[in-house]
Amino acid sequence: MIKLDLSQAKLEQDLDSYKDKVVEIHDMIHNKTGLGNDFLGWVDLPVNFDQEEVAAMKVKAEELKKEIDVLLVCGIGGSYLGARAAIEAVNGLYPKQDVEIIYVGNTFSPNYLQQVKDYVSDKEFAINVISKSGTTTETSIAFRIFKDLLEQTKGKDVAQRRIVATTDKEKGALKTLANNEGYTTFVVPDDVGGRFSVLTAVGLFPIAMAGIDIDAMLAGAAKAREAYSSADLSQNDAYKYAVARQILNQQGYVAEMFVTYESQLAMVAEWWKQLFGESEGKENKGILPTSAVFSTDLHSLGQFIQEGTKVLYETIFQIEKPMADLTIPSDKDDLDCLNYLAGKSVDFVNKKACEGTIDAHVNTGGVPNILLTLEDMSSTSFGYMVYFFEIACAMSVYLLEVNPFNQPGVEVYKKNMFKLLGKPGA
Repeated sequence: MIKLDLSQAKLEQDLDSYKDKVVEIHDMIHNKTGLGNDFLGWVDLPVNFDQEEVAAMKVKAEELKKEIDVLLVCGIGGSYLGARAAIEAVNGLYPKQDVEIIYVGNTFSPNYLQQVKDYVSDKEFAINVISKSGTTTETSIAFRIFKDLLEQTKGKDVAQRRIVATTDKEKGALKTLANNEGYTTFVVPDDVGGRFSVLTAVGLFPIAMAGIDIDAMLAGAAKAREAYSSADLSQNDAYKYAVARQILNQQGYVAEMFVTYESQLAMVAEWWKQLFGESEGKENKGILPTSAVFSTDLHSLGQFIQEGTKVLYETIFQIEKPMADLTIPSDKDDLDCLNYLAGKSVDFVNKKACEGTIDAHVNTGGVPNILLTLEDMSSTSFGYMVYFFEIACAMSVYLLEVNPFNQPGVEVYKKNMFKLLGKPGA
């Protein structure tokens, strides 16, 4: 479902020079012997997931959809990015679905929180709060606010039914609260980190609430697991992508720009940025993950990419079959001089814009381009894509000889913030 094209990547080193190292790391991943091996549960998740929990998620989603207008997904980072990426990619930006999904708990912005509170105050809403510990500050503040609103406007009994907690299986503040209040709970697995968790209950429950087929999504991930199960670099495009990234990094390209030509994939780019940035950026190593939506951002960033400092390469993420298409009409006056395109589709124009931009950036601008083409934006394809990037990320980071699954650096700002807030013991 994903085609990899490295013909425009300007690699100065042969991929095959990494083949032995790739075999070594492949075995490390699948035998769970490398750094951070306690967090490799995602590797076999597409075939080892809890089927009873997935069935329970679908039942709870159908139950809630009958009585609510809005679901508040309350989480930050990996606790919401994967779900939002999936929902917008598969359903589009203006979907005709029964339940509107709104994301909270991912910001301290008082303006945003107040606007959401005003918006849902006269609506039927539910909350899916997602936190393994239950003490993530952004998420906990938002949950307090909206839990209180739900209880005040609908009563404790309705709130008990409409609050779903995705958290640790046995311990933590949120698990304790959920047990005390009788909330429905789903599990954040111990062996799957947040940025790898989209195919767990963390992502699957809100995705199911959006009317998306989560069985098909898991099936797509299972297909990818099979497709990228080989340690042979010549047979594994996910590993080729990982190796190409490292070669380009050694050539001095310190930033990777993830480029899509579909607006509804902007959050896929945000999920991808966390996946690679938080996994790779350690010990003064790693490639800075950035993103753009073309052709929109060509009118703001195109000049720099074409003629600016050569610090970045592009990974073009194309969709072979768009969700929808339009035909450009003819106009008798043709004042905009577009009649030469009359009868052609907008997707045709979009793809030619992509081809022309690649030509300009690679052959005139000298910017390396990696091309990835996904078949479509179905739930099956989304699941496939998730696994492709997850296994590629693990390979890529292990090639740097750092732990892909921790994030020690993010604790520094939290300690500083807690001290300034006057948190006891900070």
